[in-house]
Amino acid sequence: MFDRYQAGEQAILVHLDFPDDNTREDLQEFEMLVSSAGVNALNTVTGKRNTPHPKYFVGTGKAQEVAEAVRMYDANVVLFNHSLAPSQEKNIEALCECRVIDRTTLILDIFAQRARTHEGKLQVELAQLRHMSTRLIRGWTHLERQKGGIGLRGPGETQLETDRRLLHERMVNIRKRLGKVEKQRQQGRRARTRAEIPTISLVGYTNAGKSTLFNHITRADVYAADQLFATLDPTLRKIEVEDVGRVILADTVGFIRHLPHDLVAAFKATLTETREAELLLHVIDISDERRSENIEQVEEVLKEIEAGDVPQLLICNKIDCLDDVEPRIDRDELGMPIRVWLSAQQGIGIELLFIALAERLGKQIVQHQLCLPPSAGKFRGQLYELNCILDESYDEQGNCLVNIKLPLREWNRLLKQDEVEIEHFIQT
Repeated sequence: MFDRYQAGEQAILVHLDFPDDNTREDLQEFEMLVSSAGVNALNTVTGKRNTPHPKYFVGTGKAQEVAEAVRMYDANVVLFNHSLAPSQEKNIEALCECRVIDRTTLILDIFAQRARTHEGKLQVELAQLRHMSTRLIRGWTHLERQKGGIGLRGPGETQLETDRRLLHERMVNIRKRLGKVEKQRQQGRRARTRAEIPTISLVGYTNAGKSTLFNHITRADVYAADQLFATLDPTLRKIEVEDVGRVILADTVGFIRHLPHDLVAAFKATLTETREAELLLHVIDISDERRSENIEQVEEVLKEIEAGDVPQLLICNKIDCLDDVEPRIDRDELGMPIRVWLSAQQGIGIELLFIALAERLGKQIVQHQLCLPPSAGKFRGQLYELNCILDESYDEQGNCLVNIKLPLREWNRLLKQDEVEIEHFIQT
């Protein structure tokens, strides 16, 4: 159904500077997007305008310049660093006689390349279908023809109407399948809520170092690379935080300025992990000159997915790229950690992050001395799984005397167990 460019094609890039911040894009970031998509950029056409041209977006003269660049460099695709209207794409394609891709379609295609899980592929396809549903009339006349042949004569429906109907049916089918996946996610979240296991979600601008930090903390093997949108599919891992116990850490997709609304809508199920987290680790590339703008863009997306009120801990990453910056914890006037300076790539300052997590997530801690009979071996094994035993010894009757220290929520969870009467073990 879709006529997309193939990775490895030769492209002409088009970028315009606008005075309005809402329509301004970053050329360097666009070049990184193009590189991430596997496209070879032959030349970049730049210009300035106050407002987009209604027909060509770039203006008549600049559109001719783009067409000449296509012929000069023998390019087969034109990539715009802006969102184009369907009519603008159609007009520029007719002028340049090659495929035209706008910024939104490019981001969607990168996501399509990176999706690995079943859910991720469904979400990307749904976003693509939503975006492409407005772009079915690509200027080809066969779409307007009525179908002919035996049994299909008469008014019938045009090929365009057929495509729209099939597209709608496919979108309905994908939404149903995503609904089943979302139910499974909800069951997992309910189980973690019953067990009172907190969830921490990594958020941040794309290529800020979230997956590298995730791998270092969890010893996981999530794909991490110096490119935009290296992570697409969410990954959950369990970690241990002192005085807190078990915590679920979620690695999520990176954000970007003007993230396509179709993509945000399609990934809302995945981003629920972020919305329902107890704490967000907002990872920032502190060496990026545009870090302030990137932080604002992340905050906008968080508001859009209704996660703007979730508490945050800022992670100032990549301090190894700066001079004379040491790992440290910045605190507010109450002494609570608000920023951690570290380098995920070099493993510098990771211990400070765990200290900050313990303080931000730390609940009331309980400490008990238990006298466990030989028959309580299974319960003793559970204590070892919680890593809460400080020391242990044995008395003359063969009972195991253990000193334990653990979060109150973990202790309350143990008390709810029916297999053993824990109160009988407590030594006064």
